[in-house]
Order: sequence, then C-alpha cells, then structure tokens
Amino acid sequence: MYTPPAFREDDPVVLRQIIREARLATLVTATAEGLMATPLPLILDENQGEHGVLLGHLAKANPQWKTPAMGEAMVIFSGPDAYISPSWYATKQDHGKVVPTWNYSAVHAYGEVEFFEDRDRLHQAVSRLTDLYEQARAKPWAITDAPDNYIESQLKGIVGLRFSITRIEGKNKMSQNQPEQNRRGVAAGLAASERETDRAVASMIATDPQE
Repeated sequence: MYTPPAFREDDPVVLRQIIREARLATLVTATAEGLMATPLPLILDENQGEHGVLLGHLAKANPQWKTPAMGEAMVIFSGPDAYISPSWYATKQDHGKVVPTWNYSAVHAYGEVEFFEDRDRLHQAVSRLTDLYEQARAKPWAITDAPDNYIESQLKGIVGLRFSITRIEGKNKMSQNQPEQNRRGVAAGLAASERETDRAVASMIATDPQE
C-alpha cells in the first residue's frame, strides 16, 4: 500500500481499532491460477502472536481454501471513507489551485493463512464471531438457540480460517497535508453531510481548537 509519511499509521491501538470496526474484510491469496479474494467477517485475537491472529470461516464450496497460496496472504480492512470537495478548501478563494481527493483509513495485514475442518475448532470460531456481533443486541442470539443437528449440518458446509499476522500496514488519510483552514473546511463540510460515513470521517480530521 502506498503510504506517504503524513498518512502512515503505526499505532497498534489505532490499527486494531480499524480492524475491529471494519467488520467485513477481504482475504487475498496469490495462487498458480491467479489472484483469489473472498469478502468475509473476521475476529481479531490480540493475545496470539506479535500482531494477533484473525479467525473466521468461508464456504466449503469456495475454491480459495483448496488452492495453495504462493507466498504470504493478505487481508484488507477498510475504515470510513469520504469524497473531499475542493470547494471546502479556504485556499480555493486565494489561488484556486485545489482538486478533489478522497479521505480514508485502511489496514493491510500480511501473513500465513491456515484452513481447517476440525469440528470443535470450527464450532469455537463460529461461536466467537457470532457472540461478538450479537452482544450489543437486547436479546442476543446464540448458536445454542438453534437445534444441535441443524448446527452440525451447517458446520459441514464451511471451513475455518486462521490467519497469523506477520506484518501490518496502516494508513489514515485525513487531510493531514492540508493547512489548518482547509482541514476545518473539510471537517465542517463532511459534518453537514447526510451520509453517516462522511460524518465519521469528519470526526477523524484533526483541527486546532485554539484557532
């Protein structure tokens, strides 16, 4: 990922936050048959390895897990993003030398991917993922709410995924290369948007409260 110094994100806390909040990731592997990619939800286990381990599952019918990967694999996490209009830049009135751009945050995790069919490991991985996304609900659904024989039949249709992160790249492109007055204009413009993601990006743009 091309990451100019101004946009580089190395803080492990921020990187983990982007991963957790991305919800849907994309697993990419290079194979002898070409690149293969699968969008899927993953859970980050921060207690394993230097950078953590990602856990999830994919359909057994998906050929990606059966196709040997060449070299390391990659998982892409995308955070909030927004179109940036040059009309929000205060310097537009000064010299007009402004163009549109895009603000976004992203994490690329690299490492080794392991696929497994062990029933107990699969059950544990699915349970953890389900519990993670159900915990905020007033009445969380649990795997135990479904009949055992139904769950067993569903487990036979998937394979587990364990991704050991060996290196990680982060990028937060949030108008850091713009002067204060332009950042203020961008933040104000996005904050007034009807799009939730635009407003999320607005809150991520650093502005000086003293000015």
